Amino acid sequence: MRFLTTVVVDTLLFVAISGFFPASFFVASVGIAAIASVVLVVLNWLVKPILTILSLPINLLTLGLFTIVINGLMLEMTAAIVGAGFRFSSFWMAMFVAILMSLVSTIIAEYFRRP
Repeated sequence: MRFLTTVVVDTLLFVAISGFFPASFFVASVGIAAIASVVLVVLNWLVKPILTILSLPINLLTLGLFTIVINGLMLEMTAAIVGAGFRFSSFWMAMFVAILMSLVSTIIAEYFRRP
């Protein structure tokens, strides 16, 4: 259930954020956004723990802020896998989208967690 919820929320966030920043973040359709969110969930499950462990020293030095860079890398990898229908204008935009997605996902999760 958590997988499906994450995919749906990420899909909606991809579509919404691309609507606010059409020149910097391009999503061709809702279907492409759904594919991208499935790819992102799989990458976060398989690749992100390895990158987090490998970057532990720099993550400790930056007090955890390097995690934003790792999230941006995950989005860039997602864009590379999905193809032309899902792209960022720059790595900085990928990091900005990663920050927005983290904030909104946290707010949504907290809203639905309350009794």
